[in-house]
Amino acid sequence: MKDSKTASRYAKALLSLSQESGKLEDVYGNMQSLSATLADSSDLRSLVSNPTVKEEEKSKVFTALFGSTFDKITMDLVTLLIKNKRAPLLAETADQFVGLYKESKNIVTAEVTSATKLDEDQKNKVLSLLKHDGEVEIVEKIDASLIGGFIVRVGDKQIDASIATKFKNLRKEISLN
Repeated sequence: MKDSKTASRYAKALLSLSQESGKLEDVYGNMQSLSATLADSSDLRSLVSNPTVKEEEKSKVFTALFGSTFDKITMDLVTLLIKNKRAPLLAETADQFVGLYKESKNIVTAEVTSATKLDEDQKNKVLSLLKHDGEVEIVEKIDASLIGGFIVRVGDKQIDASIATKFKNLRKEISLN
């Protein structure tokens, strides 16, 4: 919990600084890239969480990986976290920054789980179910056990229109009668 609060503070400070300097979009792209890289690379995650690796070495690795592509503000944050022995917070700080950015831009993420890949018409139908003034970002997941239909999750709300759930409810109803 304490780490979450600390990562949140760093993310909020970075958001504020990037807005003030007019670099919000650049920093957002950098933080998405950092988050994806840390999620994809177990070696990098191991390096970040390894207390026996000196901060200077960690800093060199991150500078080599991102120094030429990341904005100065982003690199300053990465360097600061590493210098303050908070490198394990990099991934969470990046994720929290992305969340804060989306919140500030009124972007919500809808996780759509379906039995098969959705086509554009189906995506538009799902979007029409969601009542949101801003932008809706769809993240698709495929789960063949749904048989058909879909499940949409936005935040803590869920719409379950899957065939598997309908069968399950029908079974319950039949067993009660």
